[in-house]
Amino acid sequence: MKSKVYTLTGDKGTTSLVGGQRVAKDDIRVEAYGTVDELNAHIGILAHAIKGSNPDVEKLIFKIQNKLFNLGAYLATEQSDVASPVYGLSDDDVKAIEAMIDTLDEQLPPMRGFILPGGTQASVCCDICRTVTRRAERRVVTLAAEQPLNPLAQRYLNRLSDFFFILARHCNVTSNVEEVVWDKNS
Repeated sequence: MKSKVYTLTGDKGTTSLVGGQRVAKDDIRVEAYGTVDELNAHIGILAHAIKGSNPDVEKLIFKIQNKLFNLGAYLATEQSDVASPVYGLSDDDVKAIEAMIDTLDEQLPPMRGFILPGGTQASVCCDICRTVTRRAERRVVTLAAEQPLNPLAQRYLNRLSDFFFILARHCNVTSNVEEVVWDKNS
């Protein structure tokens, strides 16, 4: 028999963490993994927007989505100490993102100032992913101040936002769309 999507157990504003503990739906842990889930949904839109443009980036995007599911599961589980590993996420994943940042950045002109979000649809998707990543990172920082978390969680999100920034620039530059630099006097 097929199970139902709705359980009715959250109707009073609580949800279950991995392991069964019930917490308020606005608990910082739920905020953290919920924002990571929201980010993953935005990345799905980005994946569609960049389809066919760069196989290496597409492959990394798919890997990132899977890693974010691992991170979400980690955040939905209470940890005993900061040494608790983030299953399916490692320093090599951070290094893979850094390598792609470096590869893409080599193809870009030097920045002339702060760049306004916008340009191609893919670039706009990157900008949204970057800002949601930053929010997820803030939620994880708040959670880490209250409960033990492996620093890899924050490091991965921090690098991920850098990746989306560079990818946004790359999408515009490779599409010959001029970057718009912030004009504080405009």
